[in-house]
Amino acid sequence: MRNRYSTIQLLILLTVFCIFTSCKEKNEEKPKKEPVVQYDEPESKLPIDRLTLPEGFKIEVYADSIDGARSMAMGKDGTLFVGTRNENTVYAIQDRDKDFRADNVIILDTAFSMPNGIAYKDGSLYVAEVNRLLRYDSIETKLNNPPKPVVVYDDYPTEFHHGWKYIAFGPDDKLYVPVGAPCNICDSTVTDKRFATITRMDPDGSNREIYAHGVRNSVGFTWHPETGNLYFTDNGRDMLGDDIPPCELNRVTKVGQHFGYPFCHGGTVKDPEFGDQRPCSEFVAPVQALGAHVAPLAVKFYTGDMFPEKYKQYAFIAEHGSWNRSKKVGYKISLVRIEDGESTSYETFLEGWLDEESQERFGRPVDLLFLKDGSLLISDDFGDAIYRITYEGAQLASRL
Repeated sequence: MRNRYSTIQLLILLTVFCIFTSCKEKNEEKPKKEPVVQYDEPESKLPIDRLTLPEGFKIEVYADSIDGARSMAMGKDGTLFVGTRNENTVYAIQDRDKDFRADNVIILDTAFSMPNGIAYKDGSLYVAEVNRLLRYDSIETKLNNPPKPVVVYDDYPTEFHHGWKYIAFGPDDKLYVPVGAPCNICDSTVTDKRFATITRMDPDGSNREIYAHGVRNSVGFTWHPETGNLYFTDNGRDMLGDDIPPCELNRVTKVGQHFGYPFCHGGTVKDPEFGDQRPCSEFVAPVQALGAHVAPLAVKFYTGDMFPEKYKQYAFIAEHGSWNRSKKVGYKISLVRIEDGESTSYETFLEGWLDEESQERFGRPVDLLFLKDGSLLISDDFGDAIYRITYEGAQLASRL
């Protein structure tokens, strides 16, 4: 009997030991390292079927789960770099199998201060924060272990109001950096002449100068492919009602031009506080007065071969959408037709992010980037996505 109980006790002890050992081994298993954002090219949950385009065009999700996606820049080896504003993050997005869908996303860093501005030149990634510019050399060879950035400058204004930057290299190889007005309406140049301007400099930060004055808050600009003139969007002031002043598309034809802020808005609207100091006739009027409060951001000219030929005459503009108007406006991609430097039309290209009836929205377009094949990428910091637009109406194109 004693031997029988001893045998039973031994079996119980062995069972407990095995269970404990098994649990311990499971607990000690090292977790598998997952990619920062895992893609198996899933179907996006964004209701892109609500988006409407001209006949022959198609929109798809290029990348999703890109929190706060804003400015974009393409690297030499095909890496799409994406900045953010409130998320303080910069992404490197890859399409390794070349099917025009992101399949690898790397977070380069999350310790920035409003890294909205992104530019790429000669193998280096430039990241603009509120008051400083960083440069990551040979970045595409070091995506998984980014180098310590070079500080190009750290002495720009520190104000966060309109302090986020859009940056780009011009055809003159200079880097263009705007400095927004640190307010809704004020004459901020009395404290720092760089406020409400677009500045430019050499890539190393030297030879800085103010290129354009009277620019309230530009978060998008580009150069005309034929004339080389700089075209930029500007966000109009608030608190004058739903319908004034207009936002703007402007053109710079020479260094030092003044575009009106804070004295005049949209070329015709005298500011109630500052308008008596200088008349609208002193300033360069917009090429196109855009809708009031539509918040125009990116502007790009089409130079590819995928879209019908007529689109090479248009400036594409991302209207981010209003935030304080009684009825929302914007939330779309607009077109401004340019002939001899002047606007001949202002129309809608892509819409549907905003439900006009319910006033609900599922996206806010920010930046535009044309790929080598002629397709168009659009970033969305509300839907946390990047879309790709293609044209598939070859038969229609021959008739346009």
